[in-house]
Amino acid sequence: MDFESVFNSGISYSEFLAKYGTEEQQRRWNEIHGRVQLSPDQQQLLAGFTREMKVLVLAGAWCGDCVNQCPILNHFSAASSCIDIRYYDRDDNPELGEVLQTCGAARVPSVLFLSEDNYVCGRYGDRTLARYREMAETQIGPACPSGIGGPSDEMLTTVTQEWLDEFERIQLMLRLSGRLRQKHGD
Repeated sequence: MDFESVFNSGISYSEFLAKYGTEEQQRRWNEIHGRVQLSPDQQQLLAGFTREMKVLVLAGAWCGDCVNQCPILNHFSAASSCIDIRYYDRDDNPELGEVLQTCGAARVPSVLFLSEDNYVCGRYGDRTLARYREMAETQIGPACPSGIGGPSDEMLTTVTQEWLDEFERIQLMLRLSGRLRQKHGD
């Protein structure tokens, strides 16, 4: 897959919500977005990123997991000039969904991390470890929650940190890459 072309065809967080979200879905995404709080240490970490990170996010405005996680990612990109995130609707991008399959399905959100020159650096999604642990303890009902009600503040904080850990891991991979260090002379 030509990830450079795919990345360039993606849209911003706000464009994604405007294009794919109903009024109610947008309200739920905005409610979670308003609840996400980055600590000063988290903000400092993100502001200290030095390598460009291209991030593709396959999502669905209807998906409860996306409602509860994609607003976190938007906060990360706002806190770091090195993070460029593009969003793709799963149903409008079946070929990307095929490439990013998790456990044999085009699950969302699915995130693909690219280097500045479009090499794949990692994948993450559809849920964090804390979310899977919570589900394992309380699993009743559908596998993909509606997002109505949203996560507890504690879970939102934990999931935010787990996503940040993955963004930091990829940033360190990029920062320590011999190829990129040679390219940037550092």
